[in-house]
Order: sequence, then structure tokens, then C-alpha cells
Amino acid sequence: MHKDQLAITLVQTELVWENPEANRDHMTRRLSDLPETDLVVLPEMWSTGFSMASERLAEPMAGSTIAWMKATAGNLEVPIAGSVIIEDQGRHFNRFCLALPNGDIQHYDKRHLFRMAGEHKHYAAGHSRPVFELHGYRLLPQVCYDLRFPVFMRNRNHHRSVDHEESYDLMLVVANWPARRRHHWRTLLQARAIENQCYVVGVNRIGIDGNDVEYCGDSIVADFEGMLLADLREEDAVHRVVINREDLVNYRNGFPAWKDADEFDLTIEGDPD
Repeated sequence: MHKDQLAITLVQTELVWENPEANRDHMTRRLSDLPETDLVVLPEMWSTGFSMASERLAEPMAGSTIAWMKATAGNLEVPIAGSVIIEDQGRHFNRFCLALPNGDIQHYDKRHLFRMAGEHKHYAAGHSRPVFELHGYRLLPQVCYDLRFPVFMRNRNHHRSVDHEESYDLMLVVANWPARRRHHWRTLLQARAIENQCYVVGVNRIGIDGNDVEYCGDSIVADFEGMLLADLREEDAVHRVVINREDLVNYRNGFPAWKDADEFDLTIEGDPD
């Protein structure tokens, strides 16, 4: 594969309600015939569904679900991303984890907690906005409700010759986004791609959860103009798509809207300690 290309595999499937072992087994089966890829992306809370039973379901970073992600990434020689309910220093987080084949884990804790489901009462909000690096791409991890907050997701500094810490090429959004708001999901993913001049990958689940909430999937990949490179609709699918950084750079150079962007500093309130 060309050095500027990145193959991403989206896993859009049903989840077993509040049953991590069953979901780990399910994902093992879904990944058993994996196409050649550079990254696998699972949905939000892929091991449990979007549950508020954080005290009962939370696992430590040394627990079985993260161990599965590490082992699977190592066995398949492919990084695996998705969010998991994690207990860390007495608090519970909706944590986006990127497991690398060498056993390393990078993570981002969901910043914007979905108060309409009471998530803010059962989880602690994150206090950072990390950017990961993978095969020459800079990745911004985000989780579901984060998608509604464009200031937090704003791409910054990618035009500067120094200090590129906050810039990114690809936004990864994992979600349990209900079917009744599917128009919001699809529209916001494409808007984030256009305004940030980046690729956007959104991975959602399908099926009905233990709270009788229906999910219709709509996992998509959008390019820097908001055009859809993949659209899974309601399909139960493991789908591969290839993106190209050279195309992204050429577009940014040819349509440099970033040069007129407003400069600002993002202050994330709260004390992580």
C-alpha cells in the first residue's frame, strides 16, 4: 500500500447488553476474517452497550477487556480502537482506547457526557484532548456526544511550521447514537469533516439495547469535503475503506480556508487529579 494511504476497517454490529465476555467473543468472531488493514474501529462501549451501570461494569486497565484488545491487536498485527467502561483511581470513565500491536495503549476519556441519559452522574469527564499518531497520520479520538461540540473538536495549527501538537488529519468518532437522531449524526460527521478539512470516521452500533433504545448504525467515512467514502446504513458489517493523506494535503493547499481561521486557546475546565 502507498505510504500516504491508510486502510481503516469499521465494525458495525449488534452488542450484547452488559455482557463483556459475550461481546469479546462476538468481536473475535467478527474479526476472524479481517481484510488487510491498518486500523480496526469498534463502537462506543463495545463490550457492554451504553450502560449507566458503571460501578458494576467498570474494569481496570489491567482487566479482561483491555487484555483482549491488546492480545487481539498483537495477534492480528493491527491497532484496535473503541471505548470501554474503565475504573481508574476510584473514578469511572467512558474511555476511548487505542491498542497497538506492541502491547501499548493510548487513551482519551470522553469529555462531553450525555446528560439526557444521566451519563454525567455515573462517569467522570475527561480533561485532555490527545492526538495519536499512526502510520504518518495524526488521529483525534472522540466519543459520541463530543460530536456536538465543534470548538472542542476544532482542528488547529495544521498550517504552522512548528507546534503541531493539536492538529490532526483524521477524526475518529465511536458512538452508540440512537436511530431517532440519525439525521443529526450523519449531518454533524460531514460538517466536522468540511470545517476541519480532515477525514472523519464515525462508527456506530446497530440493534436494540437493554433500555429499548434502537440504533440504526449509519457508520460512515467522510473525506475533507464531506463526501462519503463509506456508508454502512443499517448493515451488520466489517467494512474496509482506504484514505489518502496526499489527497488531503493537496486539498488543504488548494483551498486554504484554514489561513482565515480565528486563533484561540482552548481551556478545558476541571482538575484531573
